[in-house]
Amino acid sequence: MMGVYVISVLLVFLTMALALVRALKGPTIYDRILAVNVIGTKTVLVVALISVFSGNGDLVDVALVYALINFLAVVAVMKLARCGDLAATHTPPSGSDHAHE
Repeated sequence: MMGVYVISVLLVFLTMALALVRALKGPTIYDRILAVNVIGTKTVLVVALISVFSGNGDLVDVALVYALINFLAVVAVMKLARCGDLAATHTPPSGSDHAHE
């Protein structure tokens, strides 16, 4: 049974490494943001697996808090990438040029 856990952790780290490659290569900012989100999600999974290994149920709470922080951070970065400002109340129309107005 322990071998299954070790293989699971190794596969999770492999997917994290692949996501890191995607975060570094891009090609777009959205690919990079998605890759960072995948890394954060896999980190939650690693913390949950450590909780199973150690038998410490308190680490599940840590994993849940990290998942919430990861979600909020990705939403904030997506808004920043799209609007250029976190305080913006609307998104600018895409592809329009306001110079002719």
